[in-house]
Amino acid sequence: MTSRPIAVVGASAAGLAAAEALRRFGWTGPLVLIGDEPHLPYDRPPLSKQLLHGAWEPERVLLRTKDQLDPLGLDLRLGTRATRLDVAARALTLDTGERLECAGVIIATGVAARTLPGADALTGVHTLRTLDDALALRGRLADGGRRLVIVGNGVLGCEAAAVATELGHEVTLVGRDPVPMAAAVGTAVGELLAEEHRARGVTLRTGAVDGFETVGDTVAAVRLAGGRHPGKAEGTRLPADTVLLAIGSTPAVGWLGDDPALDTTDGLRCDAYCAAAPGIYAAGDVARWEHPVHGRPLRIEHRMNATEQGMAAARNLLAELAADGADTPERRPFAPVPYFWSDQYDLKIQAYGPIAGADRGETPVLDRAGRRVLALYGREGRAVGVLAAGLPPRQIRALRAVVATPLPWDEALTRIDAATATG
Repeated sequence: MTSRPIAVVGASAAGLAAAEALRRFGWTGPLVLIGDEPHLPYDRPPLSKQLLHGAWEPERVLLRTKDQLDPLGLDLRLGTRATRLDVAARALTLDTGERLECAGVIIATGVAARTLPGADALTGVHTLRTLDDALALRGRLADGGRRLVIVGNGVLGCEAAAVATELGHEVTLVGRDPVPMAAAVGTAVGELLAEEHRARGVTLRTGAVDGFETVGDTVAAVRLAGGRHPGKAEGTRLPADTVLLAIGSTPAVGWLGDDPALDTTDGLRCDAYCAAAPGIYAAGDVARWEHPVHGRPLRIEHRMNATEQGMAAARNLLAELAADGADTPERRPFAPVPYFWSDQYDLKIQAYGPIAGADRGETPVLDRAGRRVLALYGREGRAVGVLAAGLPPRQIRALRAVVATPLPWDEALTRIDAATATG
């Protein structure tokens, strides 16, 4: 067995899953887990829901306690950043100056929240990606009664709007698209979500941010360029005590530099086995890999994918290193059925398949009064994804099989009708 370690860069859900799988699949050599935050690996979905609401405390979002990690025998480097990867040598440089010569590397660095020019210098302007971000925003909202402007009406913005509204805040949700989450779920489902937010008192606006107004170094308002509001030609100034920027994220690949061996366009490009180069694998939000079923590269920022891909990357790396003594089966392509969910108020949305970027959509079930929806999404003549809310659990589980392998559109509709008829 080589004395070189396997290093997992990113103490995330994907990174933890990879580390645990490496041990489970037979790696007994040194194992380094590197995380740039000081916290033990934690779960991110609760940050915009239970933690922000105050229903959970930070300890509850931890994926493992220190005692649970101890049996893995990790060389745990928290509060440490990888600053360079020598692909040919499989060597990492850390911000401590240390150089780690590795048997293999799994990159699980995730994504970073986007921000706006000047926002970082203002009190009251927040992003929501890390545990510290969530605690800072929760503290800001703790007094109640604040005017919160959320810039970005995607999944994160909508979830935070729901929580803040339930806490009694005056919430304005601003997006470039006229309806919430339209880029992810399409117009029909987005309109249903818009009705839900309006019914709860959220003000929806469309426009792009032109800048901030301040009192001293504290935000006082958000200015919109070309903002629209029904019945109001003016009104591009949105008073705000607190602003949340939920305008998307960028894959954390900057530290990888411009090594020609790696393709870092929209994440780290990998093959179907999650390999970016010999001995270099990636998992989670940062990985853009060739999906063997869909026949195109996908990068998926969903919690379930992070865990599954972390395990797949570990298994396939060990299979590659089998000559060094790791006892694992042959490499297998990573071919999941992507899954995501979003909780907003008491509405739970669940989806299977890569629905973003679909070129066709249909809603076989759309009952706004009953808060029930079922939507089918297609690409190039085949059904690739399905979304549901308000349906019985058995029906929702049955929908996964409809899009596990892309079917011709009409055949998928027939199967959808059969699945919903047996609820």
